[in-house]
Amino acid sequence: MTAVLFDSDVLIEYLRGRNRQITSQINALLETTASLFCSPVSIAELFEGGRPYEQESLEGLFSVLTCLPIDSNIARQAGAYLHQYRKSHVVEIADAFIAATAKLHALQLWTRNRKHYPMKLNFFPE
Repeated sequence: MTAVLFDSDVLIEYLRGRNRQITSQINALLETTASLFCSPVSIAELFEGGRPYEQESLEGLFSVLTCLPIDSNIARQAGAYLHQYRKSHVVEIADAFIAATAKLHALQLWTRNRKHYPMKLNFFPE
């Protein structure tokens, strides 16, 4: 079974309908038994950057995704990623939390910015 954690950039593309491939792939996933997840980091980023007329769409989008909480294990892993990659790859804390969530929950990470994730992760689509 497919289990995917969406990065904020993919959710923005889907919400705004700017990328037909992303839109069609997410719509296809929604019609399967795939498990679809987001991070509270993405919720914060999208609500922070969302336009007033997008609020209802944001609520709808997040209602079909399971939000995985950031716990102490994820925080520790994120800290380890920051320690290892912050200077060499300029990894930011938001990306470290998303990467740690994907890693510890054994999820495929769907992002358009793989350069933000130098960690060994399982990416979607492969």
